[in-house]
Amino acid sequence: MSADASTGPAHPPLSELGGRRVTVMGLGLFGGGASVARFLARRGAQVTVTDLRGEVELEPALRELAGLPLRFVLGAHHDEDFAQAELVVANPAVAPRNRYLQLARSAGVPIASEIEFFLELCPARVVAVTGTQGKSSTCHTLHQLLCGAGFPAHLGGNIGRSLVEEADSLTERDVVVLELSSYQLEALPSSTSAGRKARVEAVAVTNVLADHLERHGTLEAYAAAKRRILELVDSSAGTAVLPAECPRLANWRPGSWQRLDLWSTRASPRGLSIRDGCFRLHDEPLGQVDQLRLPGEFQRENTLAALGLARVLGAPAQALAKSIPSLVGLPHRMQDLGLFRGHRVIDNGVSTTPDSTISAVRSMHPGFTLLLGGQPKQLPFEELAQALVGRARRVGVFGAAVESLPAVLRTAGVECFVARALDDSVQSAFELMQPGEELLFSPACASFDAFLNFRERALAFRRALPS
Repeated sequence: MSADASTGPAHPPLSELGGRRVTVMGLGLFGGGASVARFLARRGAQVTVTDLRGEVELEPALRELAGLPLRFVLGAHHDEDFAQAELVVANPAVAPRNRYLQLARSAGVPIASEIEFFLELCPARVVAVTGTQGKSSTCHTLHQLLCGAGFPAHLGGNIGRSLVEEADSLTERDVVVLELSSYQLEALPSSTSAGRKARVEAVAVTNVLADHLERHGTLEAYAAAKRRILELVDSSAGTAVLPAECPRLANWRPGSWQRLDLWSTRASPRGLSIRDGCFRLHDEPLGQVDQLRLPGEFQRENTLAALGLARVLGAPAQALAKSIPSLVGLPHRMQDLGLFRGHRVIDNGVSTTPDSTISAVRSMHPGFTLLLGGQPKQLPFEELAQALVGRARRVGVFGAAVESLPAVLRTAGVECFVARALDDSVQSAFELMQPGEELLFSPACASFDAFLNFRERALAFRRALPS
């Protein structure tokens, strides 16, 4: 965790925002910036929304804010909007050491986040999940399990839905499933319990793998940001579900909260594991593994974590087992798109790291074609190349990755072809595949060389498929 992210003056009480000058830095396109701007405006603040992108790119978010008394500064940031503000609310994508945030800090301006506001206002029970891979799927599955067990459950956070505007309408009976990224955790103040109303009864960390090193600098700093989720756990009776076989988390020992180990490959009589064909919490069965319809072997581990969290929150084991056959997955997670010219196509467009593509590769039958590419992160690809040996028949590389990845793949003995444009790589794949071969789209790289985000890229892949 960056020290810059956790120090500085506390923000004004949310009940006293009327008339105060507040700058929202980063409107974004996923709803969080628009939601917090509405939230602040409706509390009477004098809100300036500033974003480096222009009106055309931000048009969907701007449409949401039409009619509100907001001042917009688009296409640039102005020093005075930070140095002369009484509060800055930063989008999680903005790094703590950003020049404008440093300018605000130097002027003694408090910096806060939408998640910080939500935790202060929310009276509900909260379960929070983070991790490099699987956090969205775990949250999505947990939400379904809680709803199936009759809980008034709400899903939000990094998964793409801000709940800050709904915080006042929640009650102590509600349960909020909150996905948190390392960026969101890093931005929380050091004393995360100060002024917090929410009861974070359980948290989970799915894993800590190499990612976001361009932001955090080192894997150790990234892991430290993830570890901050433990600061949220209710001090009296909270539980943290942690992967027992992840060496980076082995020393994450409980303070006043309880550690619940999750075993991904071993059957264990204690903790969460898969034994005798059942998902189990200690010796209690939570449902049959063969009834799970979610594609991808890694979904078993995500489902196991979700079942354990639901049970910790009080969901009956029988109700959880009954829900397993009806669980559905999120788009772009090993999603079977059906047959195209006789080839089954799998969309794992959520993948932006080599590790996540390795997980997808291990779920495929040998002899498939893989499409990967985009903007490589500062991560090694040698392990992925080795995982493809004997599994993938060929690999297509697209985007900025054509400059570096083909050499890594060929050194490992993996056949590959290149096409700068995504749609060209799709066309080439269909020309090269033999009858019956499957096509896996799992980029293993960031999307920002050509697309706004992984969803835009995955949808472009789908559009490029032949009719």
